[in-house]
Amino acid sequence: MSFKEKLQSGKFLLTSEIGPPKGIETAKLLEDAELIRSRVDAINVTDLQSSVMRLGSLAVCSLLKQKGFEPIFQLTCRDRNRLALQSDLLSAASLGIENLLLLTGDHTTLGDHPEAKPVFDLDSVLLLQVASKLQTGVDMKDNKLTGAPPKFCMGAVVNPGADPLEPQIIKMEQKIEAGAQFFQTQAVYDLKIFEDFINKTKHLKVPVMAGIVLLKSAGMAKYMNKNVAGVTVPDELIKKMQEAEDKVAVSVEIAAGLIKAMKPICQGMHIMPIGWDTKVPLVLDAAGL
Repeated sequence: MSFKEKLQSGKFLLTSEIGPPKGIETAKLLEDAELIRSRVDAINVTDLQSSVMRLGSLAVCSLLKQKGFEPIFQLTCRDRNRLALQSDLLSAASLGIENLLLLTGDHTTLGDHPEAKPVFDLDSVLLLQVASKLQTGVDMKDNKLTGAPPKFCMGAVVNPGADPLEPQIIKMEQKIEAGAQFFQTQAVYDLKIFEDFINKTKHLKVPVMAGIVLLKSAGMAKYMNKNVAGVTVPDELIKKMQEAEDKVAVSVEIAAGLIKAMKPICQGMHIMPIGWDTKVPLVLDAAGL
């Protein structure tokens, strides 16, 4: 079954994430992907994550597709105007890449080229609308596309820990109306916060995949608490990382525990290893997946 078919069947889904390299060497990336072959339902490919210049998401998605993986093409509004966004969507479809995660994107000032001019011609809701319209056989200006129209499985992001939460729910509703078929969340570490979010969004009836970023240190956890809006790492987890002699083992234990706790209340998990790609199988093993 394709990712879209699994999504529609109600199956509990697992996705992981790969960040393209800062260069053209992809052998290591493809080796890391092999470690999770048949263990995840799809692999997200980030689009210049944190506004750091890297190899493009579309190129890596194409390589993964050629190797028999099911990629999710992440596409941000930060670097492209509406012409380029539509062109990249058509390019993806022409390469057989149907799964999308459409995002606004981090501002360029956060990255390694802070002087770069951001575009933000569209936002994530408008980009979903554009992708939906392309599937009807016309572009944004109602110009007809040649041949068969593209077919997509479109995802979006949501932040369960946002405070206040209501604007996030309103944005979710707008994204669903624009064509979003699933959501992957910002990193979640607090079960109570996630349960509250799920209870308040049950009426939307769209699959939600809970996001987990692998903690590498107590410092990383404290940094996210201070600088990443809507992410709360509880003190007990920070203490665990501080006291850990084996940081990897404790990080895997924390991630596996979160997966076990959240699995009964959502339709999937999205693991964001942030460079620890080789640790994802350990997390899946520890979580019994």
